[in-house]
Amino acid sequence: IRELTGGDDPDIVFEHPGRATFGASVYVTRRGGTIVTCASTSGYEHAFDNRYLWMSVKRIIGTHFANYREAWEANRLICKGMVHPTLSVTYPLDDVGSAVRDVHRNVHNGKVGVLCLAPEEGWGVTDPEMREKHLAEITRFRAPQVAAEGVR
Repeated sequence: IRELTGGDDPDIVFEHPGRATFGASVYVTRRGGTIVTCASTSGYEHAFDNRYLWMSVKRIIGTHFANYREAWEANRLICKGMVHPTLSVTYPLDDVGSAVRDVHRNVHNGKVGVLCLAPEEGWGVTDPEMREKHLAEITRFRAPQVAAEGVR
């Protein structure tokens, strides 16, 4: 995380995996920062060293994601290229069962996509230059040959 932020601790961490990463999220959040938990895909019982929470005056907030204004702001940050959603794998609609199984077993990193109305990735891209500029971040969790091809 510090490599991605130029050595800085993040002000806010959006914590989805739960048990597998919650302790690390509490640890890396900057002094006075916030951990926002909105899922627990790897387990609901979180273990962490509470000293990193209370001694550094950090906060934990639970949410289901966002209200309309917050969702709009999150989308704005994505559109500006400041946040890079990462897809670890994309499945065709016929393989949606495999996608669900991977998420259930938590064998993915980043997001799992399912192509519903497109035969291949990229059909919904409205700004190809922006996508190309951030392709390394978007495909960070993919195998090198897959990331280069831009498909599963």
